[in-house]
Amino acid sequence: MVEKRVSRQTKMSITAAAMLSFLGILVETSLNVAFPTLTKEFNVTLGTMQWVTSGYLLMVTIIMSTTGFLTKKFNTRSLFTVAIIFNLLGTLMCATAQVFPVLLVGRLLQAVATGISTPVMYHLVMSLVPQSKLGTYMGIAAMIISLAPALGPTYGGTMDAFWSWRGIFIVVLPLLLLTAWIGEKNIRLTARGTKEKFDWVGVILLSLAFFALSTAFANAGNYGFGGGHFGWMLGAFVIGVVLLALHFHFSKRQILNFKLLLKPLISLRWLNFFILQFINIGISFVIPIFAENYFGSSAFVAGLILLPGALVGAAVSPFAGRLYDKHGAFLPLMISSVALIVGTSLYFTMTPVLGVVSTTLIYIFLRGGFNFGFSNSMSDASTQVPPEQKADINSLFNTFQQYAGSFGTSVLSAVISAQQMKSDNSLAILTAQGSHIDYGILLILALASLGTVFLAQHLLTRNK
Repeated sequence: MVEKRVSRQTKMSITAAAMLSFLGILVETSLNVAFPTLTKEFNVTLGTMQWVTSGYLLMVTIIMSTTGFLTKKFNTRSLFTVAIIFNLLGTLMCATAQVFPVLLVGRLLQAVATGISTPVMYHLVMSLVPQSKLGTYMGIAAMIISLAPALGPTYGGTMDAFWSWRGIFIVVLPLLLLTAWIGEKNIRLTARGTKEKFDWVGVILLSLAFFALSTAFANAGNYGFGGGHFGWMLGAFVIGVVLLALHFHFSKRQILNFKLLLKPLISLRWLNFFILQFINIGISFVIPIFAENYFGSSAFVAGLILLPGALVGAAVSPFAGRLYDKHGAFLPLMISSVALIVGTSLYFTMTPVLGVVSTTLIYIFLRGGFNFGFSNSMSDASTQVPPEQKADINSLFNTFQQYAGSFGTSVLSAVISAQQMKSDNSLAILTAQGSHIDYGILLILALASLGTVFLAQHLLTRNK
């Protein structure tokens, strides 16, 4: 039941769930700057090592697809406890990993935790915060999570440069214990209950489709886009999507409520949400690789490049939420899309002449734009459904938010890896060429983001 005011217990509940998500994202973005070290230590290619990020995000995606059912079936405290246990086990495995498979399994266990905790956080906000303060609290939740990408690259670069990449995992252990204490003490939201049966077939088909698409681009990074490794997996993805569509059409069990996307405004907000996360996670992968291989920067400096922009973005989130509460979605979403277009345009046109300072300044502008639109896209979509469908829209948006990050990492890393396999130039130049193509892809997506904003506004104006 929605409270008339936001109690201290509610605030602490949201904080605990947000902290658990924060720690998951912190480690994810920390590892990006350590990839050159990790590829050497585990003796694998960049295309293989990127599974530490894209595989993590893929597992988060799969788990999030189930949370619409889980938050109806189980109390949030029970879900939070499970998430804590998985994160602790995964963190310990990663900290002690001697071979790549152990590192990957540990990351997948951590992914289960993040896949549960992030929807739980939004579920707490949507269930307990009054409508008049929804945008503000969604913005605050986004700010807490946004601090992870702000600190992650710098944190990871610092650990890698002055201690060990294993320190990335060791340091978060006491923070996990503190988070567990706060959550167990404050989270009390009970489940609404549901008579629905779990859609195992839907989860399996969705997982196979997502895995096939990510693997197709991972293979492209290892073997190039022209080989059968890419084409066969892309074909498997198409088959998976067809089977998934048939399942959702004929089955009464629905792991994700795709029918929500039949509402044009919700589908446009969902598409914008997906694009924003693709750009956000994708560019946070590209910039450290670009900085280390093209500028010759250390992991520490590569991480520092992202810090100011991510801090600005985190600070923008509550303001963007208040702007939404006062003026609606159009203004903050338009600001977001325009800023992304400007930022990606500058990266694309200036790739050969970029330096550490210019890359940092552009990222500040781009990241601020991202945070103007990200949480507000989901907030506005949630106002278009009745209370009993809040969990469904939460699960739908968060599932594809995470897959956008996984898919973005797979695509953009594949482009750079495919360029690096060529032998007609130095590693620095080949990395710059791959990054230039990536920036062009992100520019096209930023333009598409602006298109969704204007089309949604046209629909709202026409229906008045």
